[in-house]
Amino acid sequence: MKTYLIKKALNNNVLIATDVNGNEVVLIGRGIGFGKKSGEPIIQEKVEKLFVLNDPKEQEQYKQLLSTLDEDTLKVLISAVEIIQARSDMPLNEHIHVALTDHLVFAVSRMRRGMAIRNPFLLETKALYPDEYKIAAEVTAMVNKQLTVALPEGEIGFIALHIHSALVNKDVRDLTRHSELMVRLVKMIEEQLEVVIDKNSIDYMRLIRHLRFTIERVVRGERIAEPKKMTGLLKTEYPVCYNLAWKMIKVIQQTLKMEIYDAEAVYLTLHLQRIQSRVE
Repeated sequence: MKTYLIKKALNNNVLIATDVNGNEVVLIGRGIGFGKKSGEPIIQEKVEKLFVLNDPKEQEQYKQLLSTLDEDTLKVLISAVEIIQARSDMPLNEHIHVALTDHLVFAVSRMRRGMAIRNPFLLETKALYPDEYKIAAEVTAMVNKQLTVALPEGEIGFIALHIHSALVNKDVRDLTRHSELMVRLVKMIEEQLEVVIDKNSIDYMRLIRHLRFTIERVVRGERIAEPKKMTGLLKTEYPVCYNLAWKMIKVIQQTLKMEIYDAEAVYLTLHLQRIQSRVE
């Protein structure tokens, strides 16, 4: 049976310890830290949960977070990460332990104080990351039930972003910034084409995914082939959509401060024309 050496008891239920290889681990269990001192051994049988955080910065942040939580909240938030791990078919970036725990602590605290949580890009998140959204819905339902709170649907979108961030190793702040950009671009389309886009339609989902892939290509500096014949045709046949596509390209360029290749405007024009023709 594995034995760990205690480094520090954060509270009655959380220990910082080292394994046989000298790696620092977080050990969690009911009463596991009560009366424990540095240097004492503890057997694996007493441990309910174990986390290994390789990044020293992540370790320190996670330890600080755990030391502030009561036993019930701690168990629920650890279960949240475990649900995500169990439902995901890819490994998670360890940063989710810190980022999601911190986010949920803040969200629960706000709800208990009666402060509303608004998510301005919920529909976009749901369209872009359906698998993550489904897992996030399960996590939110569990947190609501176990902690007797009522986190709203908008919170599912925020948790879905954290899950996607952990799966693809992208900063949540960048994902949020890109979502905000997409919402801005959709508003441009509605104003310029004088339409109201059905946010539950297939065309909207296609548009949002196209915008997402455009942004990702720009960030990666990836170039796509420009169909020269199509460019001239679109410019002549669909001047309104073509000009709008270029306005949108300029907004993306200014926001991301990166170069965008001309071909992006061609493919964006096709999506805009589809939306316009559906309305007409």
